[in-house]
Amino acid sequence: MATAQMAMISAAERKVTSLNGYWDVIIDPTGIGDWRQVWLEHKPEKKSDFFEYSFQGGPQLKVPGDFNSQKPELTYFEGTVWYKKQFNYEPKKGKRLFIYFGAVNYRTDVFLNGKKIGSHEGGFTPFQFEISAPVKAGLNTIIVKVNNTRYQNGIPGKGYDWLNYGGITRDVNLIETNNTYIDDYSIQLKKGSLNTVLGWVQLNGERPRQNISINIPELNLSYHAKTNDEGIAKVEFSSAFKLWSPSSPKLYRLIIESETDTVADDIGFRSIEVKGSKIMLNGKPVFLKAVNIHEENPYKAARARNKEDALLLLNAAKKLGCNMVRLAHYPHNENMVKEAEKMGLMVWSEIPVYQHIEFADTVVTQKMERMMEEMIKRDKNRCGVIIWSLSNETYPSAPNRNNALIALTKKCRNVDSTRLITHVINSQQYENNTFDVWDTLGRYADIVSINEYVGWYTPWQGLPANTKWKLICPEKPVFISEFGGEALYGSNNGPTDEAAYWTEAYQAKIYTSQVAMFGTVPNLCGVCPWLLFDYRSLGRMHPVYQKGYNRKGLLSEKGEKKKAWYMMKEYYSKK
Repeated sequence: MATAQMAMISAAERKVTSLNGYWDVIIDPTGIGDWRQVWLEHKPEKKSDFFEYSFQGGPQLKVPGDFNSQKPELTYFEGTVWYKKQFNYEPKKGKRLFIYFGAVNYRTDVFLNGKKIGSHEGGFTPFQFEISAPVKAGLNTIIVKVNNTRYQNGIPGKGYDWLNYGGITRDVNLIETNNTYIDDYSIQLKKGSLNTVLGWVQLNGERPRQNISINIPELNLSYHAKTNDEGIAKVEFSSAFKLWSPSSPKLYRLIIESETDTVADDIGFRSIEVKGSKIMLNGKPVFLKAVNIHEENPYKAARARNKEDALLLLNAAKKLGCNMVRLAHYPHNENMVKEAEKMGLMVWSEIPVYQHIEFADTVVTQKMERMMEEMIKRDKNRCGVIIWSLSNETYPSAPNRNNALIALTKKCRNVDSTRLITHVINSQQYENNTFDVWDTLGRYADIVSINEYVGWYTPWQGLPANTKWKLICPEKPVFISEFGGEALYGSNNGPTDEAAYWTEAYQAKIYTSQVAMFGTVPNLCGVCPWLLFDYRSLGRMHPVYQKGYNRKGLLSEKGEKKKAWYMMKEYYSKK
């Protein structure tokens, strides 16, 4: 299994070598390569040598990048692709070497010089393996087996509403460290405080006991501590921080030094908590003006992967008037999180516990916990992340569902008590123009998050402005995490369009009604339309209006503004 993720920050004591670029590949729809791996490392030396399975003369794919968008024949491919990359290395005394993957979807086996070094399951979080021992002087060969096939006991499971982009979708790096390095750290404000940091630093290696220092030059702050026999130093210090907020996204350069390593990070400080029926940012009420985003570059019809892709999506959210983005339905790449933080966008991060999950399978619950921990491990120092979402639209009738998600919630609080936790529900009843929000998960979440598509999948049963509510937790903040309807951009034919599905006018009418209904929601703390851009999804195959796209976007896949976009912009401008 993968080792813990190290702090991915460049420093003088570390050498980071990118393995991004073109990799040789074998497309293996039958999975036959599993028993022909002996051929993968070699090539024929003479014409009479028999080789039936080889990278030589085959195609190449770019890393990072999904394989579905790089070759037409792979557009809807779900199966195995083998990747190969070679690199030169000279082992050094006193140094360790790791190979780091930002994410690979979905199941991954990694081989170095013909020997398996590890496996990982999960398509949206980073993992790494130490290769100090098996790496050799000179030329080394990395082979990665990637399989994006859906599994009944996978997370997500077999059914979900987005394209199943496969491949090595995020950065791959070789990282050389000293024998003892700074493996991880948590530097954030203590829960409920606006000036005191409570955290820790973790060393990994043969010298666990060391002096460490934490420096924030802009504040003339220098904090010193010593790690214990486990390599852990507890951290607590105070300062007059300029707090991070959407209107002032302040970040400080922070440097952590041990006797054998140095890391640097840009960190902001803010407080997020619930008091009564309000969400409080830095002690003041905040209304979450959000939008849902999938990790897809709409112009390329490909998995978003780099800073340019992130800025395209996040700038569109800013233009809409958002102060938060819900990164659905899985942890997005680090560029999305870091650029959002710089831009003053709060972030909702989510693990892909999405419908059809086999909660009764103990292996599944273990996977949920690991994915949650990997999500938090990567982004716990990102102050822009304010919400951990642990499930979306799971069914209360599923065996063991409540027990599994309640236990996961408790574990999440133990790992990180400083952020808000939520579960997104859509099990509410809607009768006689009344919402009965009864799902017991609301008792364990900090905010009650509701997906509802009244006006699209469910007709209105009365005037939206007269909607009534019955809430399982009437004292908690309520967040409308999804709403909307589909429209093909340009589908405007005449005055009757408001009554015609798939038209912009009909979608706009849904938004008019939803905005009227928002005024009836008790303790409304924010809303989040589904979603920013039209995006690819295999299940959306209406031959005229969808053609493989979910059309609920406020923007088309070409960036064209639908009528509903202007309505949400106006609504947010008045909040």
